[in-house]
Amino acid sequence: MDAKKDATMPQAAKSDKPDPFEKNLARLDAIVQELGDTDLPLDQALVLYEEGMKLSECCHKQLEEAEGRVEILTKKAGGKIAAEPFAADDPEAR
Repeated sequence: MDAKKDATMPQAAKSDKPDPFEKNLARLDAIVQELGDTDLPLDQALVLYEEGMKLSECCHKQLEEAEGRVEILTKKAGGKIAAEPFAADDPEAR
């Protein structure tokens, strides 16, 4: 399993730039599936759990960054389309 673990280790642990959100989410899903294996030794389960928590935090940060970049296009008077910042607390924006 050590070779598999090294191959699936998130790139964020190897460098400063995190992997794409989709790749992190897929690895997180795989960890959840592995943790569901009742035959998994406790030490291995703890390693996977720690990796999953780090990935979860990374995904959460990536989602917050993406939310901050989201803009809503609205049609202004005169037919011009303008970008406005996304207001997460605005119930009409959902």
